[in-house]
Amino acid sequence: MEEYNIQKEIADRYSLRGRVYNTIRDKILSGDYRESEELRENTIATELGVSRTPVREALRQLELEGLVSIIPNKGAFVTGITKKDIHDIYTIRSYLEGLCAKWACDNITNAQIEALEEILYLSDFHARRSHFEQMVELDNKFHDLIYKASGSKILNHVLSDFHQYVERVRKITLSRPYRAEQSRKEHAAIVEALKNRDGDQAEALAHEHMKNTIQNLTEQGL
Repeated sequence: MEEYNIQKEIADRYSLRGRVYNTIRDKILSGDYRESEELRENTIATELGVSRTPVREALRQLELEGLVSIIPNKGAFVTGITKKDIHDIYTIRSYLEGLCAKWACDNITNAQIEALEEILYLSDFHARRSHFEQMVELDNKFHDLIYKASGSKILNHVLSDFHQYVERVRKITLSRPYRAEQSRKEHAAIVEALKNRDGDQAEALAHEHMKNTIQNLTEQGL
């Protein structure tokens, strides 16, 4: 019983730390915590109803990721995602998304293809009604499904992180009708390649999808 309680205590601690870490990270990536803003341990701990320890641990982890800068005797400050970071992420994603789509051709199930087709249908439905929040959510589901279909937990993890890092920018780009329509057409072409199990074509289309996003960001000055 004692051993069980110790293990449970450890599990609860790491679960709590994970919740605090994810909350702070999400607020940085969404822009709720702005660049250069000080992250006060006491304030965050009070907001989340936790002690300062998991907040401190979370800030240290976020410093390792480059999202927070901890200055001795001064405090922790938001570094955030710069314009260069965004372009770097999309450039890296352009290659990894291509690889992911190629591998997915060998592993994707009929049920997953049907799910992607449903996402395309719903994306068209919401785009015609300018439901931008739903479009962003569907975009998340589209990419997440292909990440899982790749059969690589490593690729899934890396791309999922990158996808979250640029969430704020994706909301901006998908709120623009032209890019939203272009993105849906690119998604449809990728699904068709997946249905045909054409790995080379799926890779090329997924790569091009990211390159077009980079071009769109440049045109918007993002």
